[in-house]
Amino acid sequence: MTRNFEAPVRSFSATTNGMAATSHMLSTLAAVNILQDGGNAMDAAIGACAVQCVVEPGSTGIGGDCFALIAPQGSDKVVAFNGSGRAPAGASAAKLRAEGLTAIPRQSPHAVTISGAVDAWAQLNRDHGRKSLGDILQPAIRLARDGYAITPRVAFDWASQESLMRGDADTAAVFLPDGRPLRAGEKHRQPALAATLARIGEEGPDAFYKGAVAQEIVEKLQRLGGCHTLADYASAKGEYVTPVKTNFRGYDVHECPPNGQGIIALMILNILSGYHGEGDPMSADRLHIEIEAARLAYAVRDAVLGDPATTKMPVEWLLSRELADELRAQIDLKARIATLPPVVVPQHRDTVYISVVDKDRNAVSFINSLFNIWGSGITAPKSGVVLQNRGQGFNLIEGHANELAGGRRPMHTIIPGMLTKGGRAIMPFGVMGGAYQATGHAHLLSKVFDYGMDLQGAIDLPRVFPSLVDDTVEVENTLSPELCAELDRRGFRTVPAGRPLGGAQAIWIDWENGTLTGGSDPRKDGCAMGY
Repeated sequence: MTRNFEAPVRSFSATTNGMAATSHMLSTLAAVNILQDGGNAMDAAIGACAVQCVVEPGSTGIGGDCFALIAPQGSDKVVAFNGSGRAPAGASAAKLRAEGLTAIPRQSPHAVTISGAVDAWAQLNRDHGRKSLGDILQPAIRLARDGYAITPRVAFDWASQESLMRGDADTAAVFLPDGRPLRAGEKHRQPALAATLARIGEEGPDAFYKGAVAQEIVEKLQRLGGCHTLADYASAKGEYVTPVKTNFRGYDVHECPPNGQGIIALMILNILSGYHGEGDPMSADRLHIEIEAARLAYAVRDAVLGDPATTKMPVEWLLSRELADELRAQIDLKARIATLPPVVVPQHRDTVYISVVDKDRNAVSFINSLFNIWGSGITAPKSGVVLQNRGQGFNLIEGHANELAGGRRPMHTIIPGMLTKGGRAIMPFGVMGGAYQATGHAHLLSKVFDYGMDLQGAIDLPRVFPSLVDDTVEVENTLSPELCAELDRRGFRTVPAGRPLGGAQAIWIDWENGTLTGGSDPRKDGCAMGY
C-alpha cells in the first residue's frame, strides 16, 4: 500500500543489516551504535533501555521492572523472561485494610515493589548478550553524567507530574531543579544516577541489590512507613518462563504468561478472529467491535489475573476458542453491551518498549517500566533511583487472585510481543501505555493483517480505549467528530483521552528479501533506524 506522500505522516524505515525501534531518538541511536560495534540484539536492547532510563526518566528507570521475549537466530523457539519485582515479604493487604485503605496510594511505600529491572538486564546480558554489561551501559552513563536535551514528549510528561514531584523533596531536587518542570530543549543532568549505572556496570546486579543503593532505598522507604528490608532486595530474582500464544491469521502471536496481561491481548485477538477486515479500519462498526472485545477481555483480566506462583491461572480456558466464541456472541453492533457478563471460571481449571533485530536475525522484544509516569514519585537521592509504583497493580480485596501479599508479584500491564510463522521470527513488537497495552497489541496486528496496512500506517491511526470502570471510551483528538457521535449513539460515551494513548514500536523481518522494516510511534520522541 503506497502512502500519501503529501500527508503529514512518516514512512516506515527499511534496511538490511540491523534495526532498532524505540520511543526516543537517543535510545535508537545507542542501539544502532552497539549493533555496529559488534553487539547483538540483546546488547542493543539493554543499552537502549539504559539510555531511556536517563532521557525518559518518567517512563522508565532502574527502579522499575522488565520483561523480554527473545527469538535466538530468528527461530520460532521464543524465550520469555519475567523481570517483575515482588511485594516485600512483610506486605499485607489485611494490615492496609485495617488502616482504612481500600486501594494502595500511589505516592506511598506500599506502592513500591522490589525493582526487577537490573537483575533482568544482568541475566539477559549473561545468557543472550555478546558485550559486557559495563560496555553497553556506557552511553547511558555519559548522558546522565554530561547531560541530555529534553525532547517534546518527555517535556509534556514532565509538566504533567509537577505536583507528584513536589510530594517528595528528593524527587523535586532532581527533576524540578529550578523549582519547575524542565521544558523541551533544556538540558538536564543526573550525576547520581550516572554513578549508580557505572557501579552496576563494574560490579553487576549486586551493586544495586546488596550494596549501598539497596541500603539507601530501604532506609528511605522505612522512614515513609514501608516494610521493605535488605533481605527483600538481596533475594530479588527474575525468571525464564514459558510464553503463551495464539494463532491469528496464520501467525503465532507470543506473549509472556501471567502475571502479565499479555494473555489478554491474545484473548482480544481470538475474539477478533471471528470477524473479517472488510471496509474501513476506522469505521464505526470496526471500532465498536474492537471496543467491546477489549471490554469483555479486560473484565476477565480483572477477575482472574494474578501471580501464578500463588494462584493457579486458568491459561488453557483463557485461550480457548470456546471462551472467545462465548464472548464474541455478546457483541451487538446496534448497541453497547450494557452489563458485561459475569466471569465464571470452569472448576476444572508510562513504560518504554524496544524492538531490536540484528544482522544474525536475533530478535528481541523488550519492555521496561515504572508503571505510572515517574512511578511512585519517590526518589533515593544518593543513588538517583526513582522507585516504581507497581504495587498499585495489586488490589486489597480479600481472597482475590491479585490481592497484595508478601512475596507476591502484582498483575502487570507491561507486555512485549513476538510474531512467528513457519519456524521463523517475523516481528518483535510492543505497544506502551499501561492498561492500554493488551488492546494496543491486538489492534496493531489487526490493522496489519485484516487491512493490509504497513507498520507505520497502522501505528499512526487514531486510538480508542474503553474505561474499565464506567461507560466512557477515551478517544484521541484525531478521531473524527462524526465517528464519536456514532459511537455515542450506540451507547458509548466518548471522552477526550487527555494524553496520547500508548506508543508502539515494531520491526518486520522479510526473510525472502533479506530486509527489515520498522515503525515507531509519532506519539513519542523516537524512531526506527537501522544500518
